[in-house]
Amino acid sequence: MDKPNLEILLIDDHPLLRKGLAQLINEEEGLFVTGEAGNGQDGVQLALALEPDLVLLDLNMKGMDGLETLKILRAEGVDSRVVVLTVSEHREDVARMFRAGADGYLLKDMEPEELLVRIKESATGRLVVDDRLAEVLASILRPVQEEGNLLNVLTSKEREVLVLIAEGMANKMIARQLSISEGTVKVHVKRLLKKLGVRSRVEAAILVVKGSTEDA
Repeated sequence: MDKPNLEILLIDDHPLLRKGLAQLINEEEGLFVTGEAGNGQDGVQLALALEPDLVLLDLNMKGMDGLETLKILRAEGVDSRVVVLTVSEHREDVARMFRAGADGYLLKDMEPEELLVRIKESATGRLVVDDRLAEVLASILRPVQEEGNLLNVLTSKEREVLVLIAEGMANKMIARQLSISEGTVKVHVKRLLKKLGVRSRVEAAILVVKGSTEDA
C-alpha cells in the first residue's frame, strides 16, 4: 500500500514564493500542496475546509499577519501542524508565534533540501526550529530564573512524560510507551506544565532542549 501524501497548505502573500514552494514540495514523494492562500483570511477558510496535515505560514503579510492568522486558526479549532516560514529572526516574533501555538519556526533562506527534511520531521510531531534560532528560542521561552536544573520540581514519571513530549510523541503514544492510560498521561502533562510555569507542550519541550544543552 502506498504511503499517503502529507497534505500541506501554503499561506503567504508572495505569489512567486508560493509557486516555488508548491513546485518544490510536490516534487517530493509523500508531500502534496493541497491549497494556497495569499492572505490570512483566505488561509483560515482554506484550513477549515481542507483540514491539511500541515500549514506553512508566512509571518509578515499585508492585512492580517501571521500571528493573527495563527491565533484565529487555533481559536477555530484547527489542529493542523503549523510551521512558520519567514525572514524574521527577531526574538519577539519567535516567542509570539510559539506562544500562539506554532509547531515550528523556519527561515526562508534555508536550503530547499533542509526545508523538506524539516517538513517531514514536523509531520511526525516533532518541534522544528531553524538551527540558527534554537538558542534564541530556548532563552525566550524560559528565562533562567535560578541556578540548577528546573526539571527537579517534577516527579520521575512526569520527567519521563516530558522527555517523550520533547521527542514529539502524542499522548496516545506516550501512554503506550509507559504502559499507562491516556487519561493518566493527560494528568501528568497538566501537572508538569503547571509546575514548570509554562503554557504549552512546546514550551515544556524547549526546557528539555535547554537543559540538555546546559548540561553538555
